Amino acid sequence: MRNATEVTTFVLKGFTDNPDLQIIFFFLFLAIYLFTLMGNLGLIVLVIGDSQLHNPMYYFLCVLSSVDACFSSVITPNMLVDFLSKNKVISLLGCASQMFLGVTFGTTECFLLAAMAYDRYVAIYNPLLYTVSMSPRVYVPLIIASYVSGILHACVHTVATFRLPFCASNEIRHVFCDIPPLLAIACSDTHTNQLLLFYLVGAIEIVTLLIVLISYGLILLAILRMHSAEGRKKVFSTCGAHLTEVSVFHGTILFMYVRPSSSYALDHDMIVSTFYTIVIPMLNPLIYSLRNKDVHKAMKRMFGKMVYE
Repeated sequence: MRNATEVTTFVLKGFTDNPDLQIIFFFLFLAIYLFTLMGNLGLIVLVIGDSQLHNPMYYFLCVLSSVDACFSSVITPNMLVDFLSKNKVISLLGCASQMFLGVTFGTTECFLLAAMAYDRYVAIYNPLLYTVSMSPRVYVPLIIASYVSGILHACVHTVATFRLPFCASNEIRHVFCDIPPLLAIACSDTHTNQLLLFYLVGAIEIVTLLIVLISYGLILLAILRMHSAEGRKKVFSTCGAHLTEVSVFHGTILFMYVRPSSSYALDHDMIVSTFYTIVIPMLNPLIYSLRNKDVHKAMKRMFGKMVYE
């Protein structure tokens, strides 16, 4: 324990030590980050500013965009600094904060996507009663519960991970403070932490994916009862973006955390975790804006006002 207290900083090794490649990575991830912020903040402004988007579906999308912007901001700015710095050091508190916020926003997104699937089911199954069934008394608690679940999950892993002694090495083979690479450099038995990671993330995935699957199973039944081809097309256009997001996000989460610890390969996992923390938040605005006619119309209205003003 005396040696464990000596570790007060960690070194994030990142993708490469090659200075030329680091410059390329800097501009690449800077472009991704700027696009992520503009896309997600743009969607938030669009939803807030257009009265025709003032319904629970777009309120959920607005919250998802804020989560994505924050998720990317937890990781990317520090990574950009490291690309230009020889001293890629992060403090113990900074590392713990980064892990806590990353797990919080990642878990919150899982529950938000499940809540959005339920919202789509309510809207399609009984559209006439949608505003009553998804009143603020329903969707606000769902949003709050998503955040609370994320915070509680993050607290468990942050406390469990940073109670371990780090005395063998302080070098993390990663671009941010994620759980598996930190467990890899702990100098005590991490079996309990690995089980905690596997079972907690597994339980969250099972619960949220079950909600999504049940919701879309009922949506499919509702679609089969529709006689209008136009109605079916509209349902597919509103649900397609969400299904794309669920598939990509949950696929990477399952690959990263719900598997035996013996199969971890830190270099490969670093690329996958970078994808779901940095790239997916950039893709979400594209997914929802390209496949959603209401968003297209709102963008035309907004740009039309800007032109005439």
